[in-house]
Amino acid sequence: VFWKNHRIKRLHAIKFLGIYIDDKLNWNSHIRYLSQKAQILNQNFLKIAGPSWGISRSHRLLLYKTVIERVFAHGSSIWCINPTAKISRKLDSIQRSFLLSISGAYRTTSTAALQVLLGLPPLALKLQQEAVITNLIRLRKPELTLQLLPDNYEQPLSRRTTHPSLYLLKDQISLSDGGLSPPSEAIYTDGSKTEKGVGAAYCRIAQNQIIESWFVKLPSQATVFQAELLVLSKAVELAKTMVNQTPIKIFTDNRAAIKASSNPKSKNHMARQIFLSLLSSPNIKLNWIKTHAGYFGNESADLQAKSAADSETTNIHQIKFSKAFLKTHLKKFLTQEWQRNLGRCNHRSTNPQYHP
Repeated sequence: VFWKNHRIKRLHAIKFLGIYIDDKLNWNSHIRYLSQKAQILNQNFLKIAGPSWGISRSHRLLLYKTVIERVFAHGSSIWCINPTAKISRKLDSIQRSFLLSISGAYRTTSTAALQVLLGLPPLALKLQQEAVITNLIRLRKPELTLQLLPDNYEQPLSRRTTHPSLYLLKDQISLSDGGLSPPSEAIYTDGSKTEKGVGAAYCRIAQNQIIESWFVKLPSQATVFQAELLVLSKAVELAKTMVNQTPIKIFTDNRAAIKASSNPKSKNHMARQIFLSLLSSPNIKLNWIKTHAGYFGNESADLQAKSAADSETTNIHQIKFSKAFLKTHLKKFLTQEWQRNLGRCNHRSTNPQYHP
């Protein structure tokens, strides 16, 4: 093939966005590229971490998880969604040099034993886990092997929906303990998780009396952060109807929920909706309150949230699962698959079981 009198050579692989795509789609070229890159990374790693000198093992593990492992995870949703046995063996070979550098063990130590001793799963399983997360959360593709559907999980927002010139007032958000000088009337929210489920509740308190309350039970897969945001959004809706009271204070003992709700760039859908509501209602103020400090409003909301979580008659309010739950679910699957791989080793008597 010629193009403007120049012969175009036929190549077996091309590099696109840092990934080598070969003509047979077996990813051999990309694995070779990763192997060469691993040698350079390991040489640099050995400059600061020797067998008996250098940074501590905890720092070595931190560098491996946050730097080295992330380099290999690039594009894993394309080439490592279902790794073959051949790819898994090659990735184990790539990982082995780093395991020896981190542990300082003898070179005769088996790769499986090094993985168990350091608590680092096989690289193929870890990259497969990253591929599933990327496909579900970002690409919104189903995972048929694990029967995971993207519609069941939260989709993070990609951009801000308000102009940068629009922001909350300084006195709308307070992270100091508001229970020391509470107003005569306020709304207290809380979320709780027990062995029986997740609950959320708010109480409207006036003159140390509960004049209105609301509670809900969430699926056991929900997180406390989701429960806090849900009840906070309901409390803001209630505050909008209280037109005769200014200002209206909402107390919560979860600082993460307050910070997410006051962030115009938050990727959480519920947090973004709370921010928009606060933006349109500057008389509504969010205040942190110390938990389990004996404050009547906070203790009342906490009691109702726990009652909702333990209740077996309350209807469950369905919400989408969080990315944190997906990671926990995949970690359990990874551990089980890792244990099965150890059981299939030829020298299973010399390879201890992994107990996380």
